[in-house]
Amino acid sequence: MSGVAHIRMDEEESDVATSHRNLGNGHGQESALQLFVNAKKKINDIFRNIGQYVCEADKFVRDVSSSTDLVGIVSEENITVVKGFREKIDGITEVLSRDHMKVVFFGRTSNGKSTVINAMLRDKILPSGIGHTTHCFIQVEGSDSKEGCLLTEESDQPKSIKDIKQLASALSSVKLSQNSLIRILWPKDKCRLLREDVVLVDSPGIDVTPDLDTWIDKFCLDADVFVLVANAESTLMQTEKNFFHKVSSRLSQPNIFILQNRWDVSEMEEDIDQVKQQHIDRNTEFLSEELNVTDKKSAKDRLFFVSAREALASRLNCDKGIATPERVLLPGFQARLFEFANFEKEFELCISQSAVKTKFEQHTKRAHLINSEIRAVMEEAYTKSLSLQDEQLQVRKETSERLSQLDKQLNVLTNDVKLKIRNMVEDVERKVSAALNDEIRRLSLLIEEFERPFHPDPVHLNVYKKELHRFAEEQLCLNLVGRCTGPILRSVDNMQTHFADRLSEILPSESRQQLTNLMPKRDFEIAYRLDCRNLCAGFKEDIEFRFSLSPTALMQRFLGIKNYAYNILFQELNPLSPNPFRGNVAGDGNVPIRLTGDNDLLVSVLATFASLTSRSTLGAAVVVGLLAKTAGWRVIVVTGALYGGVYLYERLTWTSKARERAFKQQYVDYASSKLRLIIDLTSSNCSHQVQQELTSTFARLCHQADLTKTQLEAEIKEVDKSLSVIKEISSRAKTLRNKADFFDRELQGFVAQFLNYSGL
Repeated sequence: MSGVAHIRMDEEESDVATSHRNLGNGHGQESALQLFVNAKKKINDIFRNIGQYVCEADKFVRDVSSSTDLVGIVSEENITVVKGFREKIDGITEVLSRDHMKVVFFGRTSNGKSTVINAMLRDKILPSGIGHTTHCFIQVEGSDSKEGCLLTEESDQPKSIKDIKQLASALSSVKLSQNSLIRILWPKDKCRLLREDVVLVDSPGIDVTPDLDTWIDKFCLDADVFVLVANAESTLMQTEKNFFHKVSSRLSQPNIFILQNRWDVSEMEEDIDQVKQQHIDRNTEFLSEELNVTDKKSAKDRLFFVSAREALASRLNCDKGIATPERVLLPGFQARLFEFANFEKEFELCISQSAVKTKFEQHTKRAHLINSEIRAVMEEAYTKSLSLQDEQLQVRKETSERLSQLDKQLNVLTNDVKLKIRNMVEDVERKVSAALNDEIRRLSLLIEEFERPFHPDPVHLNVYKKELHRFAEEQLCLNLVGRCTGPILRSVDNMQTHFADRLSEILPSESRQQLTNLMPKRDFEIAYRLDCRNLCAGFKEDIEFRFSLSPTALMQRFLGIKNYAYNILFQELNPLSPNPFRGNVAGDGNVPIRLTGDNDLLVSVLATFASLTSRSTLGAAVVVGLLAKTAGWRVIVVTGALYGGVYLYERLTWTSKARERAFKQQYVDYASSKLRLIIDLTSSNCSHQVQQELTSTFARLCHQADLTKTQLEAEIKEVDKSLSVIKEISSRAKTLRNKADFFDRELQGFVAQFLNYSGL
């Protein structure tokens, strides 16, 4: 080769290397792989938020199911469904965090699969060489560590990257089985593909084992792109076709790229254009007609003529900052390097779009379905909570109206009962007062019925009076009971029954039975409490003999001297004699009475006469003398005899029986006067007893009404409490429903941005 040609080739090589470096490193434009990276970040954020949302929904349905006030808002089926969604979202989120773009390289032995991967990684990581080199599957994925390592299925202990030649090489004596997988963890900062979440899988030659089905099931079902590395020195073989037929039967329209590797040998061949066209025809026919994964036009865009050896050598030298030696590359290598870079560009675009679709589309649909179903649950819960809220508001309204109506009816009934009790109390007071007046007027007849031995001796007389007190009180009370108690008790019973009937009209049916238990268990009794012993304790009897024609008696009878005047006069005549009328005058008999008016003159004359007759018998003799001189001695004697006979008669008839009659009469007069003083008190006391009985009965009956009111108030409080819970649940259900709408828009935005993506 001439020097000019050599210089031109160096310049072209430098330009190609620069362009290739830009394509390989993504400088000058945004990498197509960012579509998947951005989509993965977006979908993970969405699912993370949806996961929190499902947790909120799960807590919501559990809170609803645990509350007795919220029965029926969320069904048991929906509770189970939401709980299942939580588990599903957790599983999807875990899968999404591990999802990556997976590329599987297949081909016959020694077609250069490992070399293609090394060229794409810009480093000689995988073992390569002539013959059957790779014995097992090797997966290269990114790591945040600074140094590479490898992991095997048999152990989690990292191994040195240098052990790859022994474990994966078909020439090694310690190689793993063909179905084994070696994971190479390579630093992300050393390779853009790994940094962009791409995983590359190298495979053994498909012509060395018949166990293709196991390979596909184990390593290929989650692949996003398949790269068939073919040997440009031969045509597409049936072994390669069979493998992709099996892949196509398990995957729907797999993404397949075909690399016609070792195209650098074309520089040494004639009729290269016819050979290239033959490859194009056979490969496009295979993709479009046999596999039906694309049309013919698109199939041509999936076919590339490259030299992986040249690409790897060029990139290794470019990364070291030196030009590629001419002896390494054959003429026309620039076009092959551009073809390899073009393959990478198309491959990145395809894998990114394919991975977004295969990794995220189904998850997005499932998330949309879950979100829709949770929204339906929340919508149903919100609707039922509103309905339940309306029901509780109606219950509260009805209960409040019942309480208000009960208050009004109870106030009306209370006023009516007070009026009836007042009228009945007044009627009882009138009845008792009238009956007691009648009994006082009949007191003399009552006392006449008292039969006890009478003796004027003071000791016996005191016993007689005590028994008379007790007899009078008992008989008066019995007569009052006979005349008043019966009608009063009937009126009281009727009134109490009236109270119960009126209350039963305004109380609920379940409270009416309690009214019967609140009625008095014993008959009401009226105590009259006359207490004649203390009432007549001041009674002083006068059962001494009194001659009816004595001067004092005649003066009292004919001159009309009042008892109190006669009393004073009698005291003047006989100061030591007891006062027979003590206690019969108005006021206490021990209190002196002042006389006024016309009686003063009469008393003065009588007092003078009494003083004259009391000084000596001389005055009496003078009077008798004057009478004898006037009327004659016969008249005086006859009159005296008659007077003496009357005296003797009265004296002889003043027996113990007469004394008892006088005693009873005096007692009747005294007791009557005292009993009249307590008529108002006794009648008032009886009416008070009736009032107390009726009031206490009505209070006991009203206690049931108070219990009913308390129960209604408690029901209102419970309804208010339930309403508070329902309103909170309704608000939470509405919020969760709106969140579902928000996440639905988020998912739709994700679909529009990434799943409907048309290309970079």
